[in-house]
Amino acid sequence: MVDTDRATGAARELAGKAQGTIGDLIGSQSDSVEGRFREAQGSAENLYDQAKDSVGHAADQTQAYAEHAYENSGHYLREGRRAVAHRVEESPLVALLIAGAVGYGLALLIHSRR
Repeated sequence: MVDTDRATGAARELAGKAQGTIGDLIGSQSDSVEGRFREAQGSAENLYDQAKDSVGHAADQTQAYAEHAYENSGHYLREGRRAVAHRVEESPLVALLIAGAVGYGLALLIHSRR
């Protein structure tokens, strides 16, 4: 899909290039400079539109990823619970030590804020 801003930018860039070339050929420095300026404006518009399209595309991908994660969050939670329960059943002493270390770390964090 061609954006009207992008088409305008391309037209301005082409017209500026033509004006700059004609200015160079006939020796008119003002036409040459003005043409190069228009060419730069058109090029800047094209770059802006490309950046805008890239940001829009990235936002769409991020939204799709977030929707997918939200839809599957229950599944991930169930799988996580099963994995933790399996590890605790395999070695309850290690699980108890880890839980104690996490609790102690949280207590240190809470105590240090006072």
